[in-house]
Amino acid sequence: MSKRGSNIYRCKDGRYEGRIPIGYRENGRIRYKSVYAKTLTEVKEKMAQFYSIRNEQNVPDYKITFSQIAEQWLVSAKLRVKPSSYANYKNLVNKHLVTTFGCIRMSDLSSAKMNDFILNKMQTGKLREKGGLSAKSVRDIMTVFRSISMYAEREYGIRSVHFTMPKTEQKKMEVLNADERRRLEQYLISVPNLTHASILLCMFTGLRVGELCGLQWRDINIKSCTISVNRTIQRVNHNGHSEVVIGTPKSRSSVRTIPMPQFMAEYLEKYKSEDEVYLVTGKRKPTEPRTMQNRFHAILKEAGVREVNFHMLRHTYATVCVEHVFDAKTLSELLGHADASIALNRYVHSSMKLKHDYVSRLQLST
Repeated sequence: MSKRGSNIYRCKDGRYEGRIPIGYRENGRIRYKSVYAKTLTEVKEKMAQFYSIRNEQNVPDYKITFSQIAEQWLVSAKLRVKPSSYANYKNLVNKHLVTTFGCIRMSDLSSAKMNDFILNKMQTGKLREKGGLSAKSVRDIMTVFRSISMYAEREYGIRSVHFTMPKTEQKKMEVLNADERRRLEQYLISVPNLTHASILLCMFTGLRVGELCGLQWRDINIKSCTISVNRTIQRVNHNGHSEVVIGTPKSRSSVRTIPMPQFMAEYLEKYKSEDEVYLVTGKRKPTEPRTMQNRFHAILKEAGVREVNFHMLRHTYATVCVEHVFDAKTLSELLGHADASIALNRYVHSSMKLKHDYVSRLQLST
């Protein structure tokens, strides 16, 4: 390869290569981007075009800070994710990443710095109290950082930063036992109202609390005993302020039509209202998940059932389905999971009763 000046080289195959500096490596050496053309004139034009674009930027690529890259990444993320996801990303960036790396050049971040950051977050990462964040919370932060780092590499040629993700341990799946389910069901039926009917519906459909809050009567077909999940209610935080947002469910697979037991359809029929009315409130205005969670805690206390999170109703529904030998594919579609493996990993092996039932079939050879 012969040199032609201005970082232009003649390749063995006859083409011309132009090398453009785009940043620095960890060892301080310059990092280059190459462009190719059949003639010297063409390669110079390509290089000039690249430099022209670069000159329009406020800061050279190798001096751009993490804060600047993160801001650009958030703008692009806002175009492709839901408002709730964007708000979550923004909180993670501003509260954890920018406060530590904001003024540092993106090209100066290293694996060692990131691993130290992860360790620090797990030891003293809580913002409002002493102590460290869970491995799950740190993984969420680092997943966002990884996306930002990949953006920097894709847009500016700044090498992505590698680090070690903290290991999470899968928690034992907590569910309501048979006695707790019985007591809760009896209480809900004994004091009939919309809130109690809604909770009972969750016990027999596995709806997420946001999906329940977003359920309108237009989505409930009493005759066919089906429910169409088309929207969800969430409270989204924006720079210290929050608002209730009506949006689409968690994922494409969460938009689904699911059956409910015949008795559940008959029980709901007496509350039937106009299409635009929300099931939980009986009005054209929905309630939010936090309010539903508070009501649920009060109901558990009245019913004599231990205090649990509303989401446990979903886990309980899935476990009961497993006990009744639902296959993983059917269960995943009922729950709105994107992959049947989620149901397999979370629920299929969680029931000791089912294991005993299977093992009891083993007999001595005759």
